[in-house]
Formats: sequence, C-alpha cells, structure tokens
Amino acid sequence: MERFNHGQEHQDPGMWKLEVNLDDMTGEQMGYVLDILLENGANDAYYTPIVMKKNRPAYMLTVLVSEQKKKPMVDILFRETTTLGVRYYPVEVHRLERKSIPVKTDWGEVQVKIGVFQGEIVQYAPEYDDCIRIARERGIPLKKVYEIVKKEAVSQLPELSTYFQS
Repeated sequence: MERFNHGQEHQDPGMWKLEVNLDDMTGEQMGYVLDILLENGANDAYYTPIVMKKNRPAYMLTVLVSEQKKKPMVDILFRETTTLGVRYYPVEVHRLERKSIPVKTDWGEVQVKIGVFQGEIVQYAPEYDDCIRIARERGIPLKKVYEIVKKEAVSQLPELSTYFQS
C-alpha cells in the first residue's frame, strides 16, 4: 500500500544554506533560476522579499544543498543570476519520517504525504501534483479537491485518527 518511505526521522549534518540578494532580475529569469537549481539537485530553493540599501525592493534567493552539491550550486548562482557574491553557511536539517500512502477517491488514487515526529503523525497533506491534475481534468476548484482527499484519507487511514486526538 505504501508508495515510499523516506526512512526514520533524522538529522542531516553537512548541509549548506546559500544566499544571494537580487534586485535587478526579471520574474521570468528568477523562475528559470529556481527551476535550474532544483533540477540540479538543490534540496530546497525559495525567494524572500527584502529591502536593500537605499530602500530598493529585492529578493533573497536561499538554496539548501548537500556538501557535494555546494560548488555546482554556487556556479549556477554566479552564471545564472546578477549577484556579485554568495553567502553560505553550514546548517543541520532535522527531517521528519515521511511516508506517501495512496488514498482511493472517486477520481482515482491520490497520494497523501504523512510526516511523523517522534513516532507520532504531526502532519498530512494530499500530493499537490495529484490534486492539481484532478482539478484541471475535472474542472473542480483545487481547494475542493484538497478537502475531499483529506476527508477520504481520514476515513481510509486509521493511523490518521491519532492526528485528531490532541
């Protein structure tokens, strides 16, 4: 029944957080850079709105990578962005045990991701890609698909009952 299991809850030492400030790139360029970083092995990448000196609006691009991917990511940042410098810091990441379990719906099977902390389910969510596909194929609002899939998950997966007992 279970689609994947990301192992036990654990901490990943040896990770790196890379940051650059960008105030002179288009939205299209920024989206492209994010795609390139993720396609090349970034564990995570995201933008945060910031204000730079002289009150210039800008974005900070943050990238989380393993030690082995640090140099290739720095190369991408210098080649694909307008930054003149990359800051990087060693970080440790605490990861929950994650499982993906299929749930049956009237629209077909949908994967539901479950996060486990110290042996207890602390979160669950329908898989975005499955839900967006259903919303588009059926012309149903995405929020409605999420509501129904979550309801089905609770009724089909007894282990989720502990999630609601607190």
